[in-house]
Amino acid sequence: MALHFTAEQRLDDNVLEREFTLGEIPGTLWTPESTTPSPLILMAHNNGLPKNQPRLVARARHCAAAGYAVATIDAAGCGDRPLSAADDQARTDLRRAMQAGEPADEILESLVGSLVEKAVPEWRTTLDTLLTLSEISGPVGYSGWTAVGIRLAAIEPRIAAAGFFAGGYVPHAQYEEARQVTIPLLMLLQWDDEGNPRQRALDLFDTFGSTEKTLHANLGGHTGTPWFEVEDGNRFFDRHLK
Repeated sequence: MALHFTAEQRLDDNVLEREFTLGEIPGTLWTPESTTPSPLILMAHNNGLPKNQPRLVARARHCAAAGYAVATIDAAGCGDRPLSAADDQARTDLRRAMQAGEPADEILESLVGSLVEKAVPEWRTTLDTLLTLSEISGPVGYSGWTAVGIRLAAIEPRIAAAGFFAGGYVPHAQYEEARQVTIPLLMLLQWDDEGNPRQRALDLFDTFGSTEKTLHANLGGHTGTPWFEVEDGNRFFDRHLK
């Protein structure tokens, strides 16, 4: 599968931003101005958001300015890529359940599980291709959507460290996979996240098999993660990728 760069711009922070396609997969790659290859961070957004989501782009640019190559993609069912008929129906059922105040766990289990099954092979294909570029080297980090990250960390030996956002729903079926994750972890938890019960996130953190795992909890709702956590995340990756 061939990688094609479709647009590029040099940003104010000496970071090169390039849009690419890899078959049907659209993505963005940010690389720092450097004379040596840079470690790679795969940055995934939660549950179908687009790759140009402003908070993700801000994190990616900050990481690239700190010396990392950063890549994100719109995996199947994310961004502008169409959902399958079953996933689209699950999204409709989820909205209806949430508006009615009805339990939605069963719908989320099905929807998120399906998105993970489709997304992870595309992330691995992207990883395979990006590591052939001369400006990128290992080791590799992962940041973002927890459900996808758990699967990748469990099966992909090239990922050396991961930062997870506890606000993303993780199907119960993945808790056994979480026990297989042994790489260093940094997990971010918003204490008052309206979309993910606190105890569920704490239980997941306990489940990970890593001997080096850190939990950062901050007051506030789902989108209230403080900016300093991005800077702490860079220090975490500095310890394990550089």
